[in-house]
Amino acid sequence: MNSPQAGLFSGDDKLRPLADRLRPANLNEFFGQSHILSAESSLRAALEHDRLHSMVFWGPPGTGKTTLARMIAAHSDAQFMSLSAVLSGVKDIRESVAQARTLLDTTGQRSVLFVDEVHRFNKSQQDAFLPHIEDGTIYFVGATTENPSFELNNALLSRVRVYVLKSLTNEDLTKIVDRAIADTERGLGHLDITFSKEHRQALVQTADGDARRALVLLDLAVDCAHREGERLIIDEAVLKEVTRDSFRQFDKGGDQFYDQISALHKSIRGSDPDAALYWFCRMIDGGCDPVYIARRVLRFASEDIGNADPRAAQLGLYAWDTYSRLGSPEGELAIAHAIVFMACAPKSNAVYNAYKSAMAYVKSSGTEPVPDHLKNAPTSLMKELGHGQGYRYAHDEQDGFAAGVKYFPDTLHAEQFYQPVERGLEIRIAERLRELRERNITAT
Repeated sequence: MNSPQAGLFSGDDKLRPLADRLRPANLNEFFGQSHILSAESSLRAALEHDRLHSMVFWGPPGTGKTTLARMIAAHSDAQFMSLSAVLSGVKDIRESVAQARTLLDTTGQRSVLFVDEVHRFNKSQQDAFLPHIEDGTIYFVGATTENPSFELNNALLSRVRVYVLKSLTNEDLTKIVDRAIADTERGLGHLDITFSKEHRQALVQTADGDARRALVLLDLAVDCAHREGERLIIDEAVLKEVTRDSFRQFDKGGDQFYDQISALHKSIRGSDPDAALYWFCRMIDGGCDPVYIARRVLRFASEDIGNADPRAAQLGLYAWDTYSRLGSPEGELAIAHAIVFMACAPKSNAVYNAYKSAMAYVKSSGTEPVPDHLKNAPTSLMKELGHGQGYRYAHDEQDGFAAGVKYFPDTLHAEQFYQPVERGLEIRIAERLRELRERNITAT
């Protein structure tokens, strides 16, 4: 059976994916990124006044990074050259630069060298671009899904302008899908497609801000559509088939990973159990390892709850252990249990701050000797040297407290690192410490 699209395109065009055929040819066909393409933006002004400059596009997949690079080259009547950092090395860079130099010397035409996944180049590969950007042989346009501050070296960053691209809105994606269905030259307009507004919105929602993903799903939906004569019907059953393995954007180990775990942590700290559950489910839906989340939740118990409710740490261990025993999806409920408890628990970072302060004090004060009365004395020689002499055994004292005893090195001032907050169990801890400190003062 022939494909319903057969015969529309000549040569290899009919084999090209829908997302590639519908790549915008000019700014009028480009949807999204209005924050960098508005009439007042610096990028738009540079294009309109033919002032090319080297740049890096940073944003999630399917937001138009490659398309923008192509349009910039076309708008400026420059040669478009492309490298993939996954497949290319320094030799390929040199060959592209040599081609650009020859073109510039013989015809005066400029070249835009587009480097996809530029963050995958190592330092020496990134450095290979520097002199050619500097002398104007190429206009460098890099594309990355990773934070340039961490993945690109400073020398390259100092020579480019970074533009941040955002995930497309559902409105933008709807326009792209509608255009694909209506376009008779490059899209699916030659087909009789029945695709309700409700089902289009479901597809757009699944695409999750990614234009390429939306068009790939649409292409699959057309291939799987029910046929009634010449009509192709995309209904709920078709959508379930083409979207069953789709995941939200997550990008394990990338910026979205750390942004979402940060959002989870801050939602718990902010005592919002609903938002905390939302971010937890976002990460699980995106494919995050639940054990990683369990570790972070246990960390939260110490950092942000501490002694205000010591049960939080116990519950964190319970959640981790339960997931290890039950696996997914049953074990994820135990992690959710711990998350909700911690979001609702009283918060204290007093121990966290005390630990940091004590560590800083230790690093700044040097290696001071242990006072003799605190030293161990398991041998006769050690006793003769005065080890343990004058030590007061706390359990033999009133209320189990030896008032007036000093436990810091003799040469150091006794600091008070731990300052309990007036929340949860730390209210009682603070009262106890105040009483003991007053007894110390009286005893001295």
